Amino acid sequence: MPDVTIRAARADEHREISELALRSKSYWGYSEEFLDACREELTFDAEACASGMAWVALDGPAIVGVSVIEGAPPIGELAGLFVDLPAIGTGCGRMLLTHTLRAAREFGFVELVLDADPGAELFYTRFGAERIGTSPSGVLPGRVLPHMKFVLDQSSTPGL
Repeated sequence: MPDVTIRAARADEHREISELALRSKSYWGYSEEFLDACREELTFDAEACASGMAWVALDGPAIVGVSVIEGAPPIGELAGLFVDLPAIGTGCGRMLLTHTLRAAREFGFVELVLDADPGAELFYTRFGAERIGTSPSGVLPGRVLPHMKFVLDQSSTPGL
């Protein structure tokens, strides 16, 4: 994706970003019922999008990815990293994650934790995250998610 750029998200993009997150989640083959149940968890409000800790990946004028950090240093949460379906496998996710981890370091974070979709665990592991446990799903009772952590230091993160 040579034409992809990354910039801070804007408050007025929160609906578009939320819909992109839901479409991205569908990549894993989940049922419509499950995706409907995920809608609230995957909704980013205007405040989160304008926080200065949310970014969009753009292919021309189109938003093709989003990442969001929540919390305050030293430990934050990677609250979302989503790539639109046509951009999956193009390097957009890698570019967005690299940008987000660098920005997190600049903000003073030393760790970012996340609850990954089970299908995305390998992606995060490839870029240096380690599984530190599990977390219960907020959507489906009995379902567990990989609880992961990126350790951020001033040296480069593996895979980036």
